[in-house]
Amino acid sequence: MEKRVAIVGAGISGLLACKYAAARGFTPMVFEEQDEVGGLWNHTIESTRLQNAKVTFEFSDFPWPSSIEDMFPTNFQVVEYLQSYAHNFGLLPYIKFNSKVMDMDYVGESEEEMRSWEFWGATGKAFGSKGNWILKVFNSKDNSTLEYEAEFVIICIGRFSGLPDIPKFAAGFGPEIFSGKVVHSMDYSAMDNTAAADFIKGKRVAIIGSSKTAVDTAFECAMANGSDHPCTIIQRTPHWALPDAFPWGINFGYFCATRFSELMIHKPGQGLLSSLIANLLQPLRWAMSKFVESYIRWKLPLKKYGMVPKESFLQEIAACQIYMLPETFYDKVESGSIVLHKTQSLISFCEDGLIIDGTTHIKADVVIFATGYKGDEKLGNIFISPSFRNYIAGSPESTIPLYRQIIHPRIPGVAAIGYSESASNLYSIEMRCKWMAYLLDEALQLPSIKEMEKDIQMWDKYLKRYAANGKYRRACIAGLHIWYNDQLCRDIGANPRRKKGFFADMFQPYGLLDYNGITSAAS
Repeated sequence: MEKRVAIVGAGISGLLACKYAAARGFTPMVFEEQDEVGGLWNHTIESTRLQNAKVTFEFSDFPWPSSIEDMFPTNFQVVEYLQSYAHNFGLLPYIKFNSKVMDMDYVGESEEEMRSWEFWGATGKAFGSKGNWILKVFNSKDNSTLEYEAEFVIICIGRFSGLPDIPKFAAGFGPEIFSGKVVHSMDYSAMDNTAAADFIKGKRVAIIGSSKTAVDTAFECAMANGSDHPCTIIQRTPHWALPDAFPWGINFGYFCATRFSELMIHKPGQGLLSSLIANLLQPLRWAMSKFVESYIRWKLPLKKYGMVPKESFLQEIAACQIYMLPETFYDKVESGSIVLHKTQSLISFCEDGLIIDGTTHIKADVVIFATGYKGDEKLGNIFISPSFRNYIAGSPESTIPLYRQIIHPRIPGVAAIGYSESASNLYSIEMRCKWMAYLLDEALQLPSIKEMEKDIQMWDKYLKRYAANGKYRRACIAGLHIWYNDQLCRDIGANPRRKKGFFADMFQPYGLLDYNGITSAAS
């Protein structure tokens, strides 16, 4: 009997998981809450652009159309690209739209028996356990709830949607005393363009947050209202933002996407020689970071507005905290259309706005929280089992414990794709889905649970060492993209050296196209 594979979500992760599962002969059931593919990209504000150069955000076997000439495509172009991908590879027949997975429960071995396993799923194989998963799915079209069974579930719900992280305020100092409107950026992004424009037009908008979303939202408000109704951004932790992808004329990839740049980093599972080389190259790594920082400080008036980050540029890369700045962002700041405030103290509401630093009064008609999401909690909530919820949450002092950033050693028949971050999420997600195809085909033997947990601990140590601002729970692999992909390649029997010649392999930036055809090459 054919093994049943369920996929939760039809964003980038879900589409790739579906494509590679189908290529291995499975008939995946894809459950998508929305009525179209694209995931988070269907709910971005009008001015949002891809913050990766399109050459670094491209399916390995499906290039961008030649008609897209911009280096950073618009959100509409990204959605069209994802939809074209789904059509081109015949993925739509697998997808059940308007179908939200409410929860999932494992029916099979007892928890006591599972705790005694030496290998994941008893055998270290995708379908080694005797049980299966029951998914409860709500259909928003007819308000029905149905149950589906699957032996393997791939969770592709991402971490930047669904469950907003809204700051808590003491009684009498929160949104309840504010006479204006308060929303999270998730709700603002979900508005159609007309409704979003009406929501901010002619309003004094205050945005709380330091993320790319905060910056994009402020830029959109400034475009709508100008200096007559300036938009205020309140940040606690400014981040390095790139004005373009070529610091001092050098491709950004040379600073963080080559094997040579990764020689400067202490890696999970490295040997003594690698450790010695990383120590010796620390001064060069520091110089590279300062080189990029000097360019950003030359291009942007960060010091003038008190927006120089405390952490180094390369530390912020390791935490996936950097982003591309809208081209004329600081022109809007200089003209008074955007006002920047940095604060380390608590923020509180008053009737007509906000109070920061205990004394500074910011008048506002609308306050938007661009404060992120509770991705950890959202991932855990999908499980009915309290034990599985606890497993996936891990410790508050560690990263989410996923082997290869994909599977939990003690939760059988489940993978999570798209939770861990990288400099280009499409890049890392496609590599994981290629690896996943081998796991589903049982052409990949996993190590023991103890060995997997040891590997997770080594990655946890790396993330804590390099991630800026204590953001290690984001599980960002941007600092070690190539090292991470080398592990995936070795797991499936593929050659990790993807370029021809020593110098090209060591000094040229790696990208997803370097791994094109890897599944057929490793078969």
